[in-house]
Amino acid sequence: MVINMRIIEEIIGKEVLDSSAVVIGKVRDLELNVETNQIEAFILGKGGISEGLGLSKGETVVPYDMIKQIGDKILLKNASETV
Repeated sequence: MVINMRIIEEIIGKEVLDSSAVVIGKVRDLELNVETNQIEAFILGKGGISEGLGLSKGETVVPYDMIKQIGDKILLKNASETV
């Protein structure tokens, strides 16, 4: 996905759901490849009040190729779709 600032602003804060529709976190940041201008990975925070205050350091990195769909929420592929 080619990026611009508007896309980044729309993605940050979205909930990310695994293939069973369980929320695994919210997008806190993006890992970008500045040479190709593409998203490499999503960095997820665990959420909650401690995250909002910047106290939580727990994060999960999800490679872009694990993303199935981006809409109101971000859906991840299941294991069989990544092979």
